Amino acid sequence: QVQLVESGGGLVQAGGSLRLSCAASGRTLRGYAMGWFRQAPGKERGVVATISWGGSSTYYADSVKGRFTISRDNAKNTVYLQMNSLKPEDTAVYYCASGRAPFVTAYIPDFGSWGQGTQVIVSS
Repeated sequence: QVQLVESGGGLVQAGGSLRLSCAASGRTLRGYAMGWFRQAPGKERGVVATISWGGSSTYYADSVKGRFTISRDNAKNTVYLQMNSLKPEDTAVYYCASGRAPFVTAYIPDFGSWGQGTQVIVSS
């Protein structure tokens, strides 16, 4: 079973940037898609971005296209989410998750291992 630990969250002003990291242990991330998800207070958890096992394919929610970039370093067993031009509506707890298969997907049940999350707060 893989353990995932997110970091990099915090408080930032609108228009600012943050870089989230998700470090994995217990199992290699090679061969598995990875994803970032978020959950705001009172809302369901939703997909932000996902990436295939090799990084060649990605998926982004419409709300973050052009502002967020997902990437991975399989040698470091780490996945990243670069967030630029942040907006107050990006405020949420951000989670990373490991997929059950290598291919990119936006379907939450395709992800079986989850981190504890990191809080992102964007002030206006």
